[in-house]
Amino acid sequence: QMGYDGLFVGRVDHQDKATREQLREMELLWRASESLTPPAADLFTGILPNVYNPPSGFCWDQLCSDAPVVDEDSEENNVDGIVSTFLQIATSQAERYRTNHIIMTMGSDFHYENANLWFKNMDKLIAHVNARQANGSRVHVLYSTPSCYLWELHRANLSWSLKTDDFFPYADGPHQFWTGYFTSRPAFKRYERLSNNFLQICSQLEALAGPAAQEGPYGPGDSSVLREAVAVAQHHDAVTGTEKQHVADDYARQLATGWQSCQLLVANALASLSGSKENFVFCNALNISVCPLTEAAGRFTVILYNPLGRRVSWPIRLPVNGASYAVTDPQGQPVPSEVVPVSNFTRRLRGDGGSATRELLFQASAPPVGFSTFTVSRLSRGDPRAPPARIPLVSQPREIQNEHVRVLFDPLTGHLKEIQNLDKSISLPVFQNFYWYNASVGNDESSQASGAYIFRPNSSQPIPVSGSKRVSTYLVKNALVQEVHQNFSSWCSQVVRLHAGQPYVELEWTVGPIPVEDGWGKEIISRFETTLQTDARFYTDSNGRQILERRRDYRPTWNLSQTEPVAGNYYPVNSRIFIKDKKFQLTVLTDRSQGGSSIFDGSLELMVHRRLLYDDNRGVGEPLVELGANKQGLVVRGRHLVLLDTVESAADQHRLLAQELFMAPYAVLAPGGGPSYRRGQPNLPQFSALRRELPPNIHLLTLTPWDAGTLLLRLEHQFERGESANASQPVTIDLLNLFSAFTITAVREMNLGADLPLDAVSRLVWTPATGPSQPRPVAKLDPSRVTLQPMEIRTFLATVQYEVPG
Repeated sequence: QMGYDGLFVGRVDHQDKATREQLREMELLWRASESLTPPAADLFTGILPNVYNPPSGFCWDQLCSDAPVVDEDSEENNVDGIVSTFLQIATSQAERYRTNHIIMTMGSDFHYENANLWFKNMDKLIAHVNARQANGSRVHVLYSTPSCYLWELHRANLSWSLKTDDFFPYADGPHQFWTGYFTSRPAFKRYERLSNNFLQICSQLEALAGPAAQEGPYGPGDSSVLREAVAVAQHHDAVTGTEKQHVADDYARQLATGWQSCQLLVANALASLSGSKENFVFCNALNISVCPLTEAAGRFTVILYNPLGRRVSWPIRLPVNGASYAVTDPQGQPVPSEVVPVSNFTRRLRGDGGSATRELLFQASAPPVGFSTFTVSRLSRGDPRAPPARIPLVSQPREIQNEHVRVLFDPLTGHLKEIQNLDKSISLPVFQNFYWYNASVGNDESSQASGAYIFRPNSSQPIPVSGSKRVSTYLVKNALVQEVHQNFSSWCSQVVRLHAGQPYVELEWTVGPIPVEDGWGKEIISRFETTLQTDARFYTDSNGRQILERRRDYRPTWNLSQTEPVAGNYYPVNSRIFIKDKKFQLTVLTDRSQGGSSIFDGSLELMVHRRLLYDDNRGVGEPLVELGANKQGLVVRGRHLVLLDTVESAADQHRLLAQELFMAPYAVLAPGGGPSYRRGQPNLPQFSALRRELPPNIHLLTLTPWDAGTLLLRLEHQFERGESANASQPVTIDLLNLFSAFTITAVREMNLGADLPLDAVSRLVWTPATGPSQPRPVAKLDPSRVTLQPMEIRTFLATVQYEVPG
C-alpha cells in the first residue's frame, strides 16, 4: 500500500536460508494479509546472499583487512587470483537464485568511511572481471541499484513461491535466537509507545485548532520535534533496546524534548478550543502517583482528551492528600469518586519524588476526537457529600467482581486461580505467577550468552520469583474499583484490578531492581496456566494489526530442527497474545512490545523485564544491566489486560481494547478559573471534532496538518476478514460530513505513505506460483461514500476551512 515494488531483507533464520538456497527460493512473493484481495498485500521479497555484507575477501573500507586489487606491473599483482575468486563466488551464488541476474551487496555497518578506497577497488574489479569475457567468461559486472535489479527480475516473467507467514523468530546459529530484544529496555519501549500516543494527540489538536495551536499564549508549539524523535526511535537499534546505555539515554532525551514542544502546542490548542486560558499542567509521573498540583490544590480541573473516533470511558487516578473530593462533569453533574491509599509498592518506587498519601479515582467520559472538562474540589470533614469512613483493608481475599467479570484467588497461596465472564456464563481456571529464566553465559554446546539481542536461558524450567508458595495479598474495594495487591518478593509486586463497568482484568505489575548480586542474569516472565486444549498453537499480533497463528516447535515453510525449546518459540508481541480451544479464548493485551510464547499447552507467557551480566557479541559491546534512576537497577511498571471470552466474540473485545491502549485518552490538569481566550468567547467545557462517532470497527489512524489549509487523514478498518460476525463487514463513511471542527472542501486519495496520488501508483505485477491475480482498478473517489474493507487503510489529503477563527 506504500507503492513499493519489492523489499530486500538481509536476516532470515539460518535453517530457513539453507532450505531456500537448496530450493532456489531466495526470492518470493510475500502475502502480508489474508484480508486484502490479492495482489494488494503481495510484496516481492528478495533475501540477500550474505546478510548485507560483501562477499568474503572483498571488503575494502578503512578498517577492512582484505587485500586491495593490485593491477600494476608488480610482484604483488593479484588480479588473476581476485578475479578467479570472484567468479567462483558469482557462480556459486547463481546456483541459489533463479535468474541470470544476481545481487552483490558491497558494504556493511559503518562502511564507506573511506569511499575512495571502496570505489577505487570496485572499479578495478569490474574492469578486470568483464575483461575475462574476451576469454569466454559469461559474467558481466556493473554498478546497479535494488530498483534496477528488481526490474530485471520482473522482466524474467517467472512465477514465484508464495509466503503467508513471517520471518520470526530469527536465529543466526543453533543457539542464537534473536528473541531477547523483543523485551530489552522495557522502560524505553513503554516511553516510545507513550510518546507516539502523545504525538497523535498533539497532531490531532494541531489539525483541529489550526494556526492557533502553533502560535498561542503559551509560546510557539511545534509537533515536528516529537515527530522526528519518535521517528528516530523506530531505528532498529533504538526501540529494540539493542543500543549502548548512553545512546538509549540520548533517545529518551530527544523524546523528552519533543514532549515539551508538543505540550506547548497542546496548551495553545486546548485554550483556543475551550475558550479558556488555563495554566495547564502536564503531570508525566502519574504512574508513580506524582503530580504537585493535585497533591496540594483544594480545587483543580481535569481536561481529558480522547484521540479515538468513538466515545470512551476512562479511569482517572490522581495523587491527592485529602480524604474526600467532589467531582463534576462538563454539565456540572456529580461524578462518583473514591479515595484510596497509595500502595506501599508505589511509595517505594517514587521515593522522595512525591508526597501524596492517597489517590483520587473517578470514571471520566470523553467524546470522540475531543475533550471533557471535570472539576475536582476537596471536601471538608463535615461536608455531607463526604463518603463514610472506609472499612479496613482485607487480607487474603478470595474474589473480586464487577458487572462483567469475577476473579477468584486461592486463599492458601494468594495466586489468581480462576476468571469468570459473567456476561457469557463461562469460567476458566487461570493460574498466574512470575518466574525468571536464568540467563546463559555460554556452555560446552555453545559459547553464546544471553544479551540485548539474544535470549538464551540455561534451562527450560524457569524459577518462581516468590521463594515460597504463598504470596502476601490484601484487598482494596469500593464502588469504582476492586484491587488485590500481591507481593511476590521485595522486587516484584502486582495489583489485580477490576474497574466498574469494564470487561477486562487489569494486572499492573512492578518489577525491579532485578537482583544480580549472585552473578546470575535474570529474565522475568508473567505466565498464565489454563486448562485450554491448545494443541501447541498460540496467536500473536503483527504490528497491532494482523493476527498470526504460531505453533510450538514448528515453522510453516521448512522442517524445523529445534535447538532452543524456549527461546526458539518466542515471538514479538506488540499488542496482544492469546490462546484458545474450540470454545474459549484467553487474550492478554500489552502496553508495550514484549516477547511472548506458549511453552506448553494451555499456557502463555510474556517477558516483562531482563537484566544480564554478559554481552551477546552482536555489536552492543556492553551487558544489559540498566541501573535506573537510583543506580540500583531499573524498576519497570506496566499493565496486562486480560480478556476471557468465547472464540466467536473475542475479537469484538480485544480489537477495541487494544486501540484504547495504543491511543489512550490523555489528562491535562489546570488550577481552573483561567481568563477567556478571546473576549466574548464562552468557555466550552466539552468538545468533539466529529459530527458523529465512527463505527467501532473504523479507527481514525491519522489526523495531522500537511500544509496550509490541508490535512492528512487516514481511516483504518481494524478487523480482519472473518474474525467477527458483525465487525468484519465493509463499512461506508461520509467523509465530507464527518468533522465539525472544519469543512472539507476537496479530497484527494493518496497511497499509504501520502507521497503519491493513489491513481498515480503503478506497481510491478508479479505472478505467484498459485496463479496470477490482477490489481483492482482505482475507483473514482466519492468522498461522501468512502468504503473500507477489513484491514484496509485509506489515506486522504483534505483541503479544509475552519469553522472557528484562529
